[in-house]
Amino acid sequence: MNRKLDARTLKSFTHPLRLRIYELLEDQGPQTATTLAVELGENTGATSYHLRELAKHGMIEIAEGVGKGKEKYWRVTPGGFMTGPPWEEKDPAAAAGAEVMLDSTLRRRGEELARWREEGATTPQEWIEASVLAHRVFRLTAPEMGEMTREVLAVLERYRLMSEAHVERRTEDAARVVVHFDTFPVGVSAAPPA
Repeated sequence: MNRKLDARTLKSFTHPLRLRIYELLEDQGPQTATTLAVELGENTGATSYHLRELAKHGMIEIAEGVGKGKEKYWRVTPGGFMTGPPWEEKDPAAAAGAEVMLDSTLRRRGEELARWREEGATTPQEWIEASVLAHRVFRLTAPEMGEMTREVLAVLERYRLMSEAHVERRTEDAARVVVHFDTFPVGVSAAPPA
């Protein structure tokens, strides 16, 4: 299940290499400190340190049953996470971490949508028919928006569990599927203090 990142975890993401390591594990699956070092042009000591920091905050974990001998493969902890907007954080370092996460999310979203658009001409028809790029605008109260968010997250959790089963079974016809989901109000602001 998605967990909300705490202030300490958000602070840890202010380091750009840590965020990049997380993104690579999310995109490419389990990796070792060595393979990440090669990919990132860093030394293994640096990638090992940042992997341990990500693990300390529960963002990644050792991928059991992957690799040979003493090789230690790391993977993103299943279940994902959520973060609020930077201004929600009271601690300046946590706010900076939330800002880094938000900027990264927006950048990656653009990259993923651009890649989806580029690959469309060569994507098998069954995948094209199952895909959607949807945008909706509603007029809801804050409690209604909260209820909708909880319901959609419950559906996503059901499919996350299905995804984990495909990963464990190494299902051949399963592909990496990206889902973007946001809910936020526009044009709502608190009255200025008197």
